[in-house]
Amino acid sequence: MIILRILANALIMAGEIAAVTALAAAAFYFPFAFAGGTMVLSFLLGLRLEVARLRYELPFYFGGLVRRSAFLTALVGSFEALFKGLLAGVAAVFTFAGTNADRRFWVAVLFGVCTYAGAAVLRLLSLRAEALPMRWGYFRLAPPLGLLFSAGLALLSAAAVLPATNVTGIGWDIIFNTPAQPSVAQVSELFFQLKQAFDEFIVKALSVVFGAEWARLIGIVISVNVLSGFVSAVYAALIAQGVRTAEETLL
Repeated sequence: MIILRILANALIMAGEIAAVTALAAAAFYFPFAFAGGTMVLSFLLGLRLEVARLRYELPFYFGGLVRRSAFLTALVGSFEALFKGLLAGVAAVFTFAGTNADRRFWVAVLFGVCTYAGAAVLRLLSLRAEALPMRWGYFRLAPPLGLLFSAGLALLSAAAVLPATNVTGIGWDIIFNTPAQPSVAQVSELFFQLKQAFDEFIVKALSVVFGAEWARLIGIVISVNVLSGFVSAVYAALIAQGVRTAEETLL
């Protein structure tokens, strides 16, 4: 029995790693399909979860009359799910699409690390506090995973793993290297460079007031890269739910 439990645990762990690796590979090789799938998946999950949440939340704010309004909860929940789905899809496009293969590779690796970390946290919360992975992951995990992703990008930039960006170089690319009708990949690459340059400008501006170390930390928090947490959170929740289901079935 002990050997079977060890084998089952190893199989579950291997499946979890394989799922994360497959997601990172899909984000790298098929960024547009991945973004579209993320948008649809986030929207479909949100339709169920947002409506379920609002059934408990709206009466807290508006009294018992709202409790009987299934139409209102469905309408508001649908709009919130649609907004989060669009946000996740747009964030995925501008994070993973582009023309710089080296940059996209390291971004995909970082995404895989964040997703695996999120799934591990959800599994731990499920075991220790009986948290529901899908609900907790969808509603609460995006900000911390976004911060982790933003911090990882800052670390990769500081270590010169990601190419340095500057306003002069970006302006040169826009004027001389960008066609009159750029592709989505070219726009995404320029947008990513603009994000990095803007983040660096914010850090330099804040360092005058707070010092270099605190400015770097603040820059991580307010970076646009934090929005990528909406992508990682969806897949971390799905993987954690799958892991817990497998553990309850096999162990």
